[in-house]
Amino acid sequence: MEKTENEARNSVLRQLVESVKAISESSECCNVFKKICGNLVRRVKLLSPLFEELRDSDEELLGEEEMRGFESLRVALGSTMELLESVNQGSKLYQAFHRDEIANKFHQMTEQIESALKEIPYDKLPISDEVQEQIELVHAQFKRAKERKESFDSQLEMDLDVAEKDREPDPATLKRLSEKLHLKTINDLKKESLAFHELVIVSGGDPGESFERMSSILKKLKDCVLSENPADDISKGDQSLVKHRSPVIPDDFRCPISLELMKDPVIVSTGQTYERACIQKWLEAGHKNCPKTQQTLMHTALTPNYVLKSLIALWCESNGVELPKKQGNCRSKKAGSNVSDCDRAAIDALLQKLDNGNLETKRSATGELRLLAKRNADNRVCIAEAGAIPLLVELLSSQDPRTQEHAVTALLNLSINDSNKGTIVNAGAIPDIVDVLKNGSMEARENAAATLFSLSVIDENKVAIGAAGAIPALINLLCEGTPRGKKDAATAIFNLSIYQGNKARAVKAGIVAPLMGFLKDAGSGMVDEALAILAILASHQEGKLAIGQAEPIPTLVEVVRTGSPRNRENAAAVLWSLCTGDLQQLKLAKELGAEEALKELSENGTERAKRKAGSILEVLQRFESDIVNS
Repeated sequence: MEKTENEARNSVLRQLVESVKAISESSECCNVFKKICGNLVRRVKLLSPLFEELRDSDEELLGEEEMRGFESLRVALGSTMELLESVNQGSKLYQAFHRDEIANKFHQMTEQIESALKEIPYDKLPISDEVQEQIELVHAQFKRAKERKESFDSQLEMDLDVAEKDREPDPATLKRLSEKLHLKTINDLKKESLAFHELVIVSGGDPGESFERMSSILKKLKDCVLSENPADDISKGDQSLVKHRSPVIPDDFRCPISLELMKDPVIVSTGQTYERACIQKWLEAGHKNCPKTQQTLMHTALTPNYVLKSLIALWCESNGVELPKKQGNCRSKKAGSNVSDCDRAAIDALLQKLDNGNLETKRSATGELRLLAKRNADNRVCIAEAGAIPLLVELLSSQDPRTQEHAVTALLNLSINDSNKGTIVNAGAIPDIVDVLKNGSMEARENAAATLFSLSVIDENKVAIGAAGAIPALINLLCEGTPRGKKDAATAIFNLSIYQGNKARAVKAGIVAPLMGFLKDAGSGMVDEALAILAILASHQEGKLAIGQAEPIPTLVEVVRTGSPRNRENAAAVLWSLCTGDLQQLKLAKELGAEEALKELSENGTERAKRKAGSILEVLQRFESDIVNS
């Protein structure tokens, strides 16, 4: 019995020694979690003397209480090693987008280790006083770490948002991102593309919206790095190797039919990806099943796999392989049709399900239409021509939340086509979209806001959307939504407020208070949007009065002094509206040093900022002249 206990003790101690060694020797983390990983590794490393001293001790038996604590610690350290490996090897962009979720996992590991250390009775262990003091100190460090949550640089979130939304982001923004994400070289980007590729494969070939957002940023970072440091990571000798070697093509970049590198990857209904020309020949030969899985295809629509195509292009550039050229069309357009890569029969089958199916069938069909409408312009035309829009508008009133989400998002995707906007409005969609905005799930509310923005591009729709009660509901989303939802709401409010009547509606609904809250909180990530909306509301008398009552002058002067070019421009526009004809606001602006900031802006700001700054300076000069003459 004693031998068995000794073996158990030795086994646990050996595993603890190995775990601490593995964690101590783990690769340095080079992403947004560098500090968190470093702190955790450093604390774990300090546990090493305890286990080494116990392992080498002559006293072989440990009590049940001690063994229970060591076993808990062994499990905790094993989980810690797994987390460190996943963070070191995973996509840095993915981790940046999911940083709060991953940081929470690190916090849970810290709690787990601290809890295990608390179970160990150090005074009963055959260890020296020096080692005991060190372990108690480490335990205290874990205890303090458990009581605080790691925070991230708010600039990172803003830079990610700008890099995603701007077609040509400021190079300084991309430079900051490449530094913070440790994607500074060609090799860094190569590794990131491969890690990103793994995520695409795990997702089954249809990675969804967040992956497309990350893919967009990855391409912009790649262009930035290539423009600044062409081939910076490749020596002349390596460049020669790149030119003459034949790199192994990743299996998932090969078409399962031809086994060649894919040029135009498309997804079939089973989620598998094939080269377009190959799968088209397979289908035209009369096959109704997926070549790889043998599953029956629900429909024969082919949806481009843009993410995988982008990854293949990046892999080719990184490995010195000539970028694949798209093959000629293997399928000609039907005479008189403006639809190319669209299977009308498959779409008609989906519409039949929308019209006659049960709840689950409708949900599934609406989801498929949502994805098809997202893929390309041809699909959006084809789906609208098939008569899908009135059926989707009906489903906005569905009692099933997921069906409702699919329906409003499908309409959002269809509305990208300008001719579809009128069809959506004529189908009576606006009141139903507003109802989803008020009562739907958070995802449905966010996509309803984005749909209203898309429809409001047409001026007459601004009036109808405002009259349908959208603005109070958008303000609620602006206050309650996720970061993405808040931005969707702000964009819709801004666009709707171009119409004078909607400015009054927004002011009456209380929009100024949340906007001022965003403006005064630099970490809100909503400063740009808040200033843009305030600038447009300040041109309306009711808006001007409401903004003036919120005591905005100190914040506006600070933005004029230190903000981004666009924010300085909008802050100056709001200041000009407030100070024109209001001596109290003008006096306060002067007392806060606005004159000096405005002079600098009149020399170095955008053209609009220069005009606004010059106008306010003229008002200030008249104000001073009146004081002197009085």
